[in-house]
Amino acid sequence: MTQQRSTSLTLNRRGLLGALGGGALVAAGAGMTARNADAAPEDAAKWASELTGGRNPVDDPRVAIDLPPIAENGNTVPVTVTVDSPMTDADHVTKIHVVAEGNPNPGLCTFELTPACGKAEASTRIRMARTQNVVAIAELSDGSVISGKKEVKVTVGGCGG
Repeated sequence: MTQQRSTSLTLNRRGLLGALGGGALVAAGAGMTARNADAAPEDAAKWASELTGGRNPVDDPRVAIDLPPIAENGNTVPVTVTVDSPMTDADHVTKIHVVAEGNPNPGLCTFELTPACGKAEASTRIRMARTQNVVAIAELSDGSVISGKKEVKVTVGGCGG
């Protein structure tokens, strides 16, 4: 007569809490890895070039960036980008990209637009590590890419600074 041994795992409350605690320690350790250094304007330009398919944006006064000149708290900086465009089927803004030249990750957000939007405008709040330029890049329906830039002085950084 042979005896079969049960291979099922019985997990009690202490075992479960121990497993969860171990997983939390592993996750915390992963968060302690070295952070990337702040991006340089060249990194932001490279990211923007990849995003626009290698097309270089041309500085254009039609791209307006509304930001406070001084952000006392970099955790939440309001930004509004407006592009002067008729927003017709033949001539409209297709995308607006917002880039922060000195953040660890320079690409902040992308807005996709259609003529149905009626106005080429997008607003959000961004997080900024330090004083830096914010660049707005607009892709137009004719394939051209235009941009605008504005500096913001940050007194208390929002990205760990």
